[in-house]
Amino acid sequence: MEFTAKQIAQFIQGKVEGDENASVHTFAKIEEGIPGAISFLSNPKYTHFIYNTKSSIVLIDESVVLEKPVETTLIRVHNAYECIAKLLQLYASAQPKKSGVSSLAFISPTAKIGKDCYIGAFAFIGENAEIGDGCQIYPNVYIGDEVRIGSNNLFYPNVTVYKQCRIGNNVIIHSGAVIGADGFGFAPGENGYDKIPQIGIVVIDDDVEIGANTCIDRSTMGATRVCKGAKLDNLIQIAHNVEIGSNTVMAAQGGVAGSTKIGEWCMTGGQVGFAGHITIADNTHVGAQAGITNNIKTSGQTILGSPAWDAKMYMKSVAIFRRLPEMYKEISELKKEIQELKSQQK
Repeated sequence: MEFTAKQIAQFIQGKVEGDENASVHTFAKIEEGIPGAISFLSNPKYTHFIYNTKSSIVLIDESVVLEKPVETTLIRVHNAYECIAKLLQLYASAQPKKSGVSSLAFISPTAKIGKDCYIGAFAFIGENAEIGDGCQIYPNVYIGDEVRIGSNNLFYPNVTVYKQCRIGNNVIIHSGAVIGADGFGFAPGENGYDKIPQIGIVVIDDDVEIGANTCIDRSTMGATRVCKGAKLDNLIQIAHNVEIGSNTVMAAQGGVAGSTKIGEWCMTGGQVGFAGHITIADNTHVGAQAGITNNIKTSGQTILGSPAWDAKMYMKSVAIFRRLPEMYKEISELKKEIQELKSQQK
């Protein structure tokens, strides 16, 4: 399908600068632009590419001031990054979906499957499981007994959902993710560690996306919960009885220990670790590799470091830390001068 600059501008409420009849049929990064492609510019580091890009159309923020003319057609918008996301969503929704149930899939006679579902080869649907309308279940997915899954979900190959877990609507789970494995619960005894049965479940609300090889453990009792709109990257560990607030996003390789509650609209960088049994306020931003060991009570903080604390204070401390060798040398010289002055007074 092809779209003109005029059509695209109408869809995203932008303003065309250049040929409104310029047409595109694909997407490309601005530095790898080709004729017939649409690109976007939102990061100032890439501004220099706009003068030579071969893309037919480029989305650009209204506020950007260019130093010289460009050959490409521009569409100026309030936020180019948000607009390219809308266009990519439109493009993805137009792609054909798989349909039908493979003869190589196993579906328990007691399971209930909604309308217009795709279930791939070697998928397993357990006893009394329920899957809503329009779900895409790719090959080798395991859905355990009594699992409840809503509508329009997408499970990529090798996703595992343990028994009795609950998943809402419009959820995407990527390959290798495990939902509902036992929480890490053991009690020390005379002869080793006694396993504490994990009899709870995992509840995943609507519009959640879970990355590849991410693990969300079932609770000891009650539920581990990922609330509406949360987005979890690849390789994240969510322990038992954790709650991830709505619209919170977590980058890869993070870990959340048991019974911790993370608020709404939080953002965490890569390799962030949370201790157990703590509460994190809404709108907390956590820098990469931070370690959070205590409650964050005030909403809207940005924290860094391990253990993590206020980002501005942390950066000031890092600046001092870098000067420690120089400061140590200065202190040593001062001590030497003081000793010399003392010896002269005797």
